[in-house]
Amino acid sequence: MGYPVGEVARLAGVTVRTLHHYDEVGLLAPSGRTTAGYRSYDEDDLDRLQRILFYRELGFGLETIAAILDDPGAGAVEHLRHQHALLEERIARLGRMAELVERTMEAKLMGNALTPEEKLEVFGGFREPAGYEEEAVRRWGHTPEWRARPPEMSKEDLAEGERARADWVRRLLALLDGGAAPDGAEAMALAEEHRAMLGRFMGECGYEMQQRIAELYVSEPVQLGFLIREPEQRPGIGVFVRDAIRANAARAGQG
Repeated sequence: MGYPVGEVARLAGVTVRTLHHYDEVGLLAPSGRTTAGYRSYDEDDLDRLQRILFYRELGFGLETIAAILDDPGAGAVEHLRHQHALLEERIARLGRMAELVERTMEAKLMGNALTPEEKLEVFGGFREPAGYEEEAVRRWGHTPEWRARPPEMSKEDLAEGERARADWVRRLLALLDGGAAPDGAEAMALAEEHRAMLGRFMGECGYEMQQRIAELYVSEPVQLGFLIREPEQRPGIGVFVRDAIRANAARAGQG
């Protein structure tokens, strides 16, 4: 059964022009045409439109959505699982914001004042650059590591992760200042710690995935900034980390 473009627009709560645009940019091409030449959508088209609208609701751009949907490694069920995980994360964050609003109202009614930390705790901490989540999904969303990642971490878990990261960077800088080689025992030990740190956030991180991420530390400064904040960085530090990770993987027979 084919659905005319006007009916699909009505069902989806979008304009006909929006559907025309999706067709023009190759995001959603209708499977057929009516006898009068109008666009006609079948059930598979509606399934794809549902996925598009899910990702749009989550703030993804059209180019990123196209890359996600056209990934040959992810089927319809995988997309639904991923969308479910993203929605759960969004719900959890909105729930924390709702709790903050409730606490703020209660404090106002009681004549009390929240501390600056209490007022801003939902928004504080290191924040990903705009669009990073979209790019992460496009790049890693089809991988087992991404699909196995744990639920959104608590504020305490994130704070502990930041302390571990800062201590790791401190020891890395000490190695650099001391002229250590990236294939030395201490550098490789830091590389193994790095793999464990990634695992706490990703749920799992094998040597191959770690090496792929390490390559980005050299080619994409924003990726390096997640591990080593800009004020902490030194010339060549990304290359050192990458080479230490390569050496550690080779030592483990995974190079």
